[in-house]
Amino acid sequence: MSQSTTNLTAGPPAQKTGSNSLTAGLMPGWTWIVVAGAALVLGAAITVVLSDQFAVVGWVVLSGLLYIVGMYLITLVLETRRRATDMLWKNLVWTAFFIALVPLISVIWTVVANGLPTLISNPGILTDDMSNVVGADDQATAAGEAPLMGGILHGLIGTLTITLMAMVFSVPVGLLASIYLVEYGTDNWFSKAIRFFVDVMTGIPSIVAGLFAFSGMTLFVSTFISDSPAALQSVKMGLTASIALSVLMIPVVVRSTEEMLRVVPNELREASYALGVRKWRTITKVVLPTAMSGIASGVTLAIARVAGETAPILVTAGYAVSVNWNVFSGWVTALPVYIYRQLINPTAPAAPDPAAARAWAAALILILIVMGLNLLARVIAHYFAPQKSGR
Repeated sequence: MSQSTTNLTAGPPAQKTGSNSLTAGLMPGWTWIVVAGAALVLGAAITVVLSDQFAVVGWVVLSGLLYIVGMYLITLVLETRRRATDMLWKNLVWTAFFIALVPLISVIWTVVANGLPTLISNPGILTDDMSNVVGADDQATAAGEAPLMGGILHGLIGTLTITLMAMVFSVPVGLLASIYLVEYGTDNWFSKAIRFFVDVMTGIPSIVAGLFAFSGMTLFVSTFISDSPAALQSVKMGLTASIALSVLMIPVVVRSTEEMLRVVPNELREASYALGVRKWRTITKVVLPTAMSGIASGVTLAIARVAGETAPILVTAGYAVSVNWNVFSGWVTALPVYIYRQLINPTAPAAPDPAAARAWAAALILILIVMGLNLLARVIAHYFAPQKSGR
């Protein structure tokens, strides 16, 4: 009797807790800082021992590997194998993320480090062109006897006019094609053919688009205007470059607009049809306004995609040293072509540093333009997004 009473009052037997249970303690929050510092120090020591001179890239890579291994082993000892495996994969994902950022950060840092001093010390580079610059000017600049001459104004104007003209060509075609694919040709042979050619156009090299535009304009001029050498030489102009860029823009506009139109709920279309609204009016008054944010951002991203193209503009627009506002006549220079010519064919081959400085400044401006267009796409998407009613 006493024994049974003792068993009843003693309570359940205590459960054993092992170090590998799911309730094991967690590491302190500062553990990763200590491991990272130790990995950096140990990686630096190993890099110095294995190489004659200190290599930053090798030190960063080795330190990252040591950090991943160290965090895995410490988590395995202090916590559980499951937590250690989770920590290993989490660190691998973060490592892949930083590796993906390395080229972007390296490019931006290099361009800013080389282009920003030129823009600060020579702000006139944004308002001048190369019409009055000769080799002697660059030689004097390289010798420190004169300030940097010339600028990128004609490249800025050329990029603006060519891109706007390409947008005039590509946006209506891409928008109408996507409307047909979503609203009319859902699964017929013609819609399948359009999707096939859009996919093909997405993957063609940009130089092929340039050759296509140049050969097409040459055929048009020789057939309907004149086949004289002077007339054929006039094929190189801003209009031809715009056609080449529109070939690259159209598939981007079609794909982005098609996806946005498919996102529009069918209930909105059915409600409009139930009120007796015709199909074309439903598209213009219901479908397009609902998808306007995605359409506008897709068009902006398409512009950003072609703003940095070099090969098609080099083939179709040539190179000019002064500003040309007329896209229908005369050679036009865009910023990518300007950068290429300044590096490959400097004004003073014996003193290429001034030309390289102008090229770095132009590259920085081009990156800022592309970044600005991407930010503008997000602002447009937010501004035109359908507002919630709060009901």
